[in-house]
Amino acid sequence: MAIITNIEDLRVLAQKRVPRIFYDYVDSGSWSESTYRANRDDFAGIQLRQRVGINVANRSLQTQMVGQDVTMPVALAPVGLTGMVHADGEILAAKAAEQFGVPFTLSTMSICAIEDIAARTTKPFWFQLYIMKDRDFTSRLIARAEAAGCSALVVTLDLPMMGQRNKDLKNGLSVPIKLSLRNLLNVAHKTRWWTGMLGTKRHSFGNIVGHVPEVSDTASLLQWTAQQLDQSVSWNDIRWIRQRWHGKLIVKGILDAEDARLATRHGVDAIVVSNHGGRQLDGAPSSIAALPGIVQAVGHEMEIHLDSGIRSGQDVLKALALGAKGVYIGRAFIYGLGAMGEAGVSRSLEIIHKELEITMSLCGITDVKQVDQSVLFKAPQTYSK
Repeated sequence: MAIITNIEDLRVLAQKRVPRIFYDYVDSGSWSESTYRANRDDFAGIQLRQRVGINVANRSLQTQMVGQDVTMPVALAPVGLTGMVHADGEILAAKAAEQFGVPFTLSTMSICAIEDIAARTTKPFWFQLYIMKDRDFTSRLIARAEAAGCSALVVTLDLPMMGQRNKDLKNGLSVPIKLSLRNLLNVAHKTRWWTGMLGTKRHSFGNIVGHVPEVSDTASLLQWTAQQLDQSVSWNDIRWIRQRWHGKLIVKGILDAEDARLATRHGVDAIVVSNHGGRQLDGAPSSIAALPGIVQAVGHEMEIHLDSGIRSGQDVLKALALGAKGVYIGRAFIYGLGAMGEAGVSRSLEIIHKELEITMSLCGITDVKQVDQSVLFKAPQTYSK
C-alpha cells in the first residue's frame, strides 16, 4: 500500500474504497461549488512568516477548547452519514479522537446513535443538534445528549432548508441506500465497504429510528426527515435550548458579524465560523475570509472556532493566526475513515498534528497559544482588518 503522508493521500484512497454515492456526499458542495472551492483556495493565498535563529526545541500544541483540554486545537466536526462511509463510522471516529485527545462531535443525522458512542467511549464527546419542527423530539435529543455525558452542544443554524447539492440529487442519495442498478454495480466493486456493512446492524439514522413513534420503516423515515427542517428557527430557539442545556453551548454556521453579535446576547459560549463546508449557500464567502471581521466584532466577548477548508496543519495555524481559538476537521477525517477505518482517522490527526508542529517551528513559535497575526508574512487584502 502507498505511504500516506498527507490528507490528499487519504482522500485518494477513500475515493477508491467508498461507494460513489457516499464519497460524493462527502466531497462536494452546493450548486456550482464555488464556495466549496473558495474554502481551500483562500487558505492557499495566506502566506506565513518564516523565522530563523529562534530556539524551538521545546514545543507545545496543547490548549483548550471551551474549557476542555485538547492535544491540539482541533475537533472532529459533525458529519452526517459518517456510518455509511464506513461501517460503524461514528464509533470508530469517536474512539480515534478520544485516544488522540481531541473532541469528537456526533451529528444529529448520524448512523450510530448517541448511546452507541457513549457505550464505547470513556470521555465526554460533543453533540451537534439540528432544531427539528418536532420540538418534543428536539427536547428529547438534548436530554439524551445530557444523559450520555456530552460536554458541549453544537447547534447548527445554517440549515433552514437544504442547499441544492447537485451530485447528491443525481446519485439519488438516501439512507438506507437505494438498490438501483447503478448503485449496486458501484458497491459491488467496493469489497471492503460492503463486507464491513454486512457486519453491522447500523444502516439507518440511529438518533431517529426507535425514538419517533411515526417512524416504523424506511418510507416513513424518509418522509419524516424530509419534513423536519424548520424554516422558522430563530434566536428565540437558542434561548429555549439554553434553558434546557447545562453544558457548553456552541452555535455553528456564523458567517456574518451581526449574527455573531446576536450570539453573544443569547448565552452562547462559542461560535463556529462556518459555511457548512460549502454545502449550503453557494456564493457565500469562505469561512477563513469571514473570520477576521467576526473576530474583530466579538472576539473579545466569546470563543471563536472555524471549520470548512482545513486540510493541513498549516491551515490550522493560519486560522489561529487570524483569531480562531480552535478549528474543526470534517472531510479530512472522513477521508481517513473511508480509506482505513479507525486507523485512518488516527492517521489524519497524526498528519495534522505533525504539520502544525513543523510549521510552528519554522515560524519560530513554540506554544500554540502564542499564535497571532505576527505569524503571517503579508495577509492578502481580503483578510486585513
